[in-house]
Amino acid sequence: MKYRGPCRCDYFLTQNMKYIALLASLFFVGVASAQHYKVITPMTKDDDGAMARLINFDTGETVDSVLVENAVATFEGEVDEPYLARVIVDGVRKPVFILEAGTISFSDKGGAFGSMLNDELRAMGNRLNALAADFQKADEAGQQAILNKYNAVLDSTMMANRDNPLGCYVFLNGDASQASAPELREMLKKYPDFAKYQRVKKMLDAAEKREATQPGRKYVDFTITNDGKAEKLSDYVKPGKYTLVDFWASWCGPCMRQAAVLKDLYEKYHDKGLDIVGVAVWDEPANTLEAIKSHGLKWPNIINAQTVPTDLYGITGIPCIMLIGPDGTILSRDKQGEDLVADVEKYIKK
Repeated sequence: MKYRGPCRCDYFLTQNMKYIALLASLFFVGVASAQHYKVITPMTKDDDGAMARLINFDTGETVDSVLVENAVATFEGEVDEPYLARVIVDGVRKPVFILEAGTISFSDKGGAFGSMLNDELRAMGNRLNALAADFQKADEAGQQAILNKYNAVLDSTMMANRDNPLGCYVFLNGDASQASAPELREMLKKYPDFAKYQRVKKMLDAAEKREATQPGRKYVDFTITNDGKAEKLSDYVKPGKYTLVDFWASWCGPCMRQAAVLKDLYEKYHDKGLDIVGVAVWDEPANTLEAIKSHGLKWPNIINAQTVPTDLYGITGIPCIMLIGPDGTILSRDKQGEDLVADVEKYIKK
């Protein structure tokens, strides 16, 4: 009798055992990938009883919330892979850190420590602070050399961490934050892993919106609703008139300083065809109204615009001031002080 090998039932049993073993190994690998973290965040006694929230810095989602006890907020949980995080208590934002396996604490100066990536972030910050201190004491030639070292620290940290959130954090706070859309796309070719982060996607979208609303392009209209009333930018930008559009907020110190410049321009040129309209963004309406009164702003303001116009124009910082010409063309953007005055006078006197 010829040997025909194992019976079919033995074969299937053998194969199923292999399959079960594979599933078991995958299960245990999956379990092992989730690692424990503990975040110890120092507060003050005044914070006791307040709700502290652990936020995913990239998405803005609340990961966990705890009550502050004995001037400390402590978060514990499991994390599959590191990500940027922040703790917020009563609207006060604590420093950004990296949520990863380990016990993470904060120093008196605010920096996180106690885990691999946070320690590296802290070490980078110490190096940069030392270079910044040297920069203040150096002559012009020395300052350039220190600036080169400063940029080298950022570049080397970003390159060494191009596949994790530490690298992305450096990217978000470096040259990319001021880059044009083409420059940003070129940077992302070098660091493709950063493109998955929501903040990087928003940064690129904002750069593209800025690109579409540069001088020479037509202004983009928008509509907001405040206290049940709809208002459009086009309600205030009149054909045949030059219009300065000031995107500002009451809490913004530079905005208030530019308000003085705008007041001078208004006094000089309003009778010669210059209008001004303020657009209050990222602000509480009551605070906006109080600032208008206390600073004596005579021009109309669109209240409670929040993020509608800033998203549309790719505005990432305020004040942002635009000069719109009689035909609706943007003539100047992102100028302040003497540069803004020069642009206004160039067109008004023309």
